[in-house]
Amino acid sequence: MQTNEQTMEQIAFTMILHSGNARSTIREAIEVYKDGTFEDFDQLLSNARSQLQEAHQVHFSQVQKEANGEPTTLSLLLLHAEDHLMSTQTMLDLTTGLIELMEHKFSQK
Repeated sequence: MQTNEQTMEQIAFTMILHSGNARSTIREAIEVYKDGTFEDFDQLLSNARSQLQEAHQVHFSQVQKEANGEPTTLSLLLLHAEDHLMSTQTMLDLTTGLIELMEHKFSQK
């Protein structure tokens, strides 16, 4: 049982690590965009997407295990990791949408 809990901790911390990196990179991208460095913004957002994809892969791997009959031990840490992942995904989606909206609005002027 101890080994399973350690594995869950590792899974949760890996998800938190990658989604946290993505969140920090998104915040950095927003600051760069405000400074008018649009090429760096695109690169940073791409890096954030890659980090978030890593977190999603770890999560999806665990979902697949459970779908195949391997039970998952729920913990507050795992729930926190999932919350972190989804809030960062929302942050990325909103940032992308707002930038697209701004670019569309400015292209019409």
